[in-house]
Amino acid sequence: MNASVGFIGVGNMGTAIIKGLAAQNIQVHGCDLDTAKLETLRQEVGLKPEATPKALVQHCRYVLLAVKPQHMASVLEDIAPELTPEHCLLSIAAGVTMARLKELSGSRCPVVRIMPNTPALVGAGVFALCFDDKSLDDERREFIRAMHKPLGQVHELPEKLFDAFTSVAGCGPAYVFYVMDAIVEAGVNLGLPRAQSTEIVKALFSGSAKLAEEGGLHLAELREMVTSPAGSTIRATMHFDRMAMRGTIVDAVREAYDRNVELG
Repeated sequence: MNASVGFIGVGNMGTAIIKGLAAQNIQVHGCDLDTAKLETLRQEVGLKPEATPKALVQHCRYVLLAVKPQHMASVLEDIAPELTPEHCLLSIAAGVTMARLKELSGSRCPVVRIMPNTPALVGAGVFALCFDDKSLDDERREFIRAMHKPLGQVHELPEKLFDAFTSVAGCGPAYVFYVMDAIVEAGVNLGLPRAQSTEIVKALFSGSAKLAEEGGLHLAELREMVTSPAGSTIRATMHFDRMAMRGTIVDAVREAYDRNVELG
């Protein structure tokens, strides 16, 4: 058994990771009910389709579970007899704890929780990796780090911080797109054509993020750079303050966190 990585489930996030691995010349296998998707990945990146999850486990040292949380129990109960201490289970299922993964797999091999976010689809994701399993050796830990680095930022976090990470970075793209869409609508309200308003707002967010990453200044300083005394920007941001915008955002992320805890 070599260092091939097998994917049980090849949805959007699984496909993003598969393409990142293929770019590193790592052999990938896949099993999914959508055989057309498997065939597409076979042609595009050389993925080896497997007929069953059990067959995939027999050929791959690393097994990445990219299935819905509600399907995790049936999948793990099916493949558990095939697992050995040489395997490593990786899970991107939100809310499924390491303890639950160990229980369902019979503790036959190390388990690693991974939390991605959707910008990984364009190589700009943010990943949390949980290496709390003490049976995980340095070789496998380093391999897992390396397989995710081409897809964006990688943060190693204890499992107790996964709900916080999910609430900020996992859910975060939806918050950003929500605000982007609102500003697009504001532009349309002021007379900008919708297509042009959309392009302007996309460039606004990508440029602002680039400045935040490369400018070397605190986010508050970057905001102050745009805020002239008695100008239009301070008038807008003071309206945010009157509407308790900052508190609303903090409370919204807390709502996501509470729901993540409930799901777990």
